[in-house]
Parts: sequence; structure tokens; C-alpha cells
Amino acid sequence: MDILAQIKGGLIVSCQALPDEPLNSSYIMARMAYAAMLGGAKGIRANTALDILEIKKLVNLPVIGIVKRDYQDSPIYITPTMGEIEELIGCGAEIIAMDATNRLRPDGECLGSFFRRVKEKYPNQLWMADCATFTEGMEAARLGFDLVSTTLCGYTDESKGVEVPDYRLLTDLVSQCGKPVVAEGRIWSPEALKSAMDCGVHAAVVGSAITRPMLITERFVKAIG
Repeated sequence: MDILAQIKGGLIVSCQALPDEPLNSSYIMARMAYAAMLGGAKGIRANTALDILEIKKLVNLPVIGIVKRDYQDSPIYITPTMGEIEELIGCGAEIIAMDATNRLRPDGECLGSFFRRVKEKYPNQLWMADCATFTEGMEAARLGFDLVSTTLCGYTDESKGVEVPDYRLLTDLVSQCGKPVVAEGRIWSPEALKSAMDCGVHAAVVGSAITRPMLITERFVKAIG
């Protein structure tokens, strides 16, 4: 619970770079995370055990760990299987996040079955549910996730076309799910961050607007046509 208290009311900065991006480097992600800490971040979200291990050398903030990995038989790519869970346990991620949508995981496993297995094996680990809809957030809370996030809102078939950040979704989850809610997804400005926090969320994650300069540049270039 001390970990949840540390991030309460704060900004979590997502420091990720996929293999095809110019900043893909554990060294660079660690420096990004260090800069975020100096800027006042209360936590870091990071992808892969290698990045997390490097980040922990420089940063003493709680880390929300994920492993993004594609499987041919499932659309789920955020911590899809027990293999990714083991990697994140091994690197000491304080919170492990996973796709908590209603889609089937690799080998056709549903979220409920998968989460029961991982929670039974690691009962003292903190778990965050990356959801896309209100129904998914409520189900994640029922299953026993420690935090519910809106990470995947707008990225699944059921949530396509939703304007993100979805402040109504945040407000509804805060008032009804009974778990700390984390706002995440397309928070591009300090004003949007403030609006998300005003919904009563426990914390908020900002990634691309801070740590992905290629995307930031593309937004500026698009603005001038």
C-alpha cells in the first residue's frame, strides 16, 4: 500500500520506445526516467525487463512494468502471458500492468482465468488493469486488480471512436469501481492532465507528450501543414 500512497495524486511518466523507434535503448529510457524524476514525476511506466533494470539504477520511483509482445493467435500485446509476468517479477517492477480487456489471450485464455493464475502465484504483487471500457474496468475491479487504468480506451474495437481522454469514463470508474483509477491515454497537454485529475483519479500516466520526440515533432509538423 505504500507504493499506492507514493503515486497518489501524482504524474507517472511512461518511458517507452519500440524497436523501430529512434530512441529504442535501455540507456536512453533510463535517462528519460531520470529526467522525469527530476521534473517531479511520482512514478515511471516502462516496457521490458531490460529497460526497467536500467531505470532502477538511476531512479528510486515506483515502476509500472509491462512487456509488449505480439502473438499470432491474440490481439493482446501488453503482458499477454505468464512468460512476460515472470520477466517483470524478475526485474522487480513494483506494479505489473496487463491488458484487461475482454479479448482472449494467447491459447484462448480469458482474463479471469489468467489473472487467477498469476495472482495465486504472486499474491503480494501489485497489479494494474489496462482497460478500454467501463464494463472492463468494473470486471477488473471485481477480479481483484489493485488499480484500474484507461490505457486502452480508443484502441479496441469496442472503444473505437471514443474521444480520449474520456473524462466521463474516468468519473464513472472513480465513483463506482471501488479501486484506485489511473488515467492514461492521449493526455497531450497540462490542461488535459489537470482535467483528468479533477475527475478524482488516483494518478495519471503521460507518455508520448513527454518522452516520444518523433511523435511530438510530427504533431507540430502537421499543425503547419
